[in-house]
Amino acid sequence: QLQLVESGGGLVQPGGSLRLSCAASGFTLGYYAIGWFRQAPGKEREGVSCISSSDGSTYYADSVKGRFTISRDNAKNTVYLQMNSLKPEDTAVYYCAAPYSSTCPGSPSFYDYWGQGTQVTVSS
Repeated sequence: QLQLVESGGGLVQPGGSLRLSCAASGFTLGYYAIGWFRQAPGKEREGVSCISSSDGSTYYADSVKGRFTISRDNAKNTVYLQMNSLKPEDTAVYYCAAPYSSTCPGSPSFYDYWGQGTQVTVSS
């Protein structure tokens, strides 16, 4: 079967750090772009970051730029999201997703495969 599984979420105080993992099974992750999304209660889903496989280029939402870093380890079939200097407004369920493409799509509608999500809570 084909699936993406997120892990690494949890409770952290403001200013703290977490590293999320997105592990793939059933396909080779290195051939696909991978995006991270998040959804907070009462809010719409928003794109957080994306990394391409064609040239390794990365994208970050303005709200996380300079604090979050996306990376991949193709040998482990895993993509990571390192989150530093966390803020309460980062609290959300975080999802990873893959399009059937090596480049990052401009819309979440172009992502074909989605994980189940992992909860990140930033609170003092």
